Amino acid sequence: MRFSIKLFLIVVSCLTVAQAQQPSGLEPINFSKVTIRDRFWKPRIDQVTSTTIPVCIEQTEIKTPRVRNFEKVPRNAGEKHEGIFYDDSDVFKALEAIAYSLRNKPDPMLEKKADDWIDKIAAAQLPDGYLNTYYTLTDLNKRWMDMSMHEDYNGGHLIEAAVAYYEATGKRKLLDVAIKFANHFDSIFGPGKRHWVTGHEELELALVKLFRITKDRRYLELSNWLLEERGHRYAVGYTWTDWKDTAYAQDVIPVRNQREITGHAVRAMYLYTGAADVASYTGDQGYVDAMKAVWEDVVYRNMYITGGIGSSGSNEGFSVDYDLPNENAYCETCASVGMVFWNQRMNQLTGDTRYIDILERSLYNAANDGLSLDGKLFFYGNPLASDGRHKRREWFGTACCPSNIARLVSSLGNYIYASNSKTVFVNLFVASSTSIDLTSGKLSLELDSNYPWEGKVLVKVNPEKKKLRFPLAIRIPGWVLGHPVPGNSYTYLNYSGSQYALKVNGQPVAYNLENGYAVIEREWKKGDVLEADFPMEVRRVVAKPEIKEDVNRVALERGPLVYCVEHPDNDGKVMNLVLPDQIQLQTQFEASLLGGVQTISADVPVVVPTADGNGVVTEVRKMKAIPYYSWANRGQGEMQVWIPRKISGVRLSAR
Repeated sequence: MRFSIKLFLIVVSCLTVAQAQQPSGLEPINFSKVTIRDRFWKPRIDQVTSTTIPVCIEQTEIKTPRVRNFEKVPRNAGEKHEGIFYDDSDVFKALEAIAYSLRNKPDPMLEKKADDWIDKIAAAQLPDGYLNTYYTLTDLNKRWMDMSMHEDYNGGHLIEAAVAYYEATGKRKLLDVAIKFANHFDSIFGPGKRHWVTGHEELELALVKLFRITKDRRYLELSNWLLEERGHRYAVGYTWTDWKDTAYAQDVIPVRNQREITGHAVRAMYLYTGAADVASYTGDQGYVDAMKAVWEDVVYRNMYITGGIGSSGSNEGFSVDYDLPNENAYCETCASVGMVFWNQRMNQLTGDTRYIDILERSLYNAANDGLSLDGKLFFYGNPLASDGRHKRREWFGTACCPSNIARLVSSLGNYIYASNSKTVFVNLFVASSTSIDLTSGKLSLELDSNYPWEGKVLVKVNPEKKKLRFPLAIRIPGWVLGHPVPGNSYTYLNYSGSQYALKVNGQPVAYNLENGYAVIEREWKKGDVLEADFPMEVRRVVAKPEIKEDVNRVALERGPLVYCVEHPDNDGKVMNLVLPDQIQLQTQFEASLLGGVQTISADVPVVVPTADGNGVVTEVRKMKAIPYYSWANRGQGEMQVWIPRKISGVRLSAR
């Protein structure tokens, strides 16, 4: 009886999906229509192309057997699979990064490499559409028997790579492979067919991407069905083989009933990205309510000041509320990439800038930290303190993070602008240009800034017609308005009121503040310039008492960037620094340091032992703080984000 009710609900839900015509919220402007020239991000993007992607290619094709597994399948010579069962996904993610890179900087040799890989992938696909080198090379009879073995996860990354490569190059070969795989999956699973719960979520969001590019509603319906499958394992007798705690894979209760974050952080981000995607097309209020509630649980109680998530290494995810250790923080790079995905979709779903605020925080801090400044080394986890044991590495056995951060940086153009056909939205302040089609006409935008070092942003408007009336909405960051993040886990000590200015052609302009956007509706002429000026003073951040590791400590921010103190700038030690509230802070741009960064400095007390070794006193030394994303690029040593404001029992005066 319970099965029949569930089947009825799925059918009704799918009928709703079938009627979907377009997203109910905003539509991001695709990376293929955006050209980036930003002084902060353009060198990073170029470096990913010139250095990081070649590292991924070398590791994927030469130093590890990932590509080699695809070569073995068509030979049908009884060769064994090498590596881990989910390694196919790293090939697909590297291809996706290559796709974005080819749009940013065309490269015939790189495109040829991608086409060679695509030929090998296509040759490894079975006639029925199945594609997974692990089962094809081990025991094909066991395919689709174990929901935890990442067959669908690999397939999701295949689809994402295929869509990106088609958008970047116009070539269909990989897209046709992905469609064939999706059709194979659809032939086995769905209403009236076999049940399935993706062990590692990813296929849900990928199917929505496939729907967008093909306009075939089967894929949207299938994504919706996968969401509906979760949380019913006791009712329909699901079997898992590799874990008993289904909270690890967000499978305890149905998605629309979920209100708290659980389990593996990356899986959660991919699941909720897919749920927000589906909700944007169906208007399903159950998913909307669930996504808002789970998001608040993450951001209000389970997120680091850097925008990183997932404090526990034991499950690569979440434990209990406010459990946010610094040195033992897991904060997987892939989870921060997932935060960018999910928060973009939440903005698309709701039109609220608080989601872009979190996207920006995760992007500039927790995710950007995952890649070294030279583009060659990676962090899997991203702690907020270190005694010197942490270092960046060339590669990992589970190598999801390198290609993930490469594809995020290369696809930055996806996150800057959005439109709902009537209004243009400026979400990120990345110097770039784009063209946008509105119902009222076409226009191009040029954005110029030296963000995040400076707060002035210029948006030049060029309608195709002589004049064009439309609303232009520019995000006013939460940190400008006095909120480090939504909720009250973190607050500013020294916020003195919002001091920002908006002008058009040099004159103050009227605007309405709607969901965090300053909306200016007027008749725009060619060459009109919107100017936003955001304050860039240093702000002290404190955490609520429930976050025990940060009690009586302070973190520093400037604009969207979180800062840390690191050993090379502070006489080799940072754990003995103290930053009292009354200490004055200075800033300086140092072009020769860490690729050019704005530093924060102050004369602060430093706790040192007395001459006889029987006590401690303080002496005053110069403290220097650097942007968090730039640490661990000068060797191993101490680092911390949260600095003590005072130390009980220690006389805070120079000896």
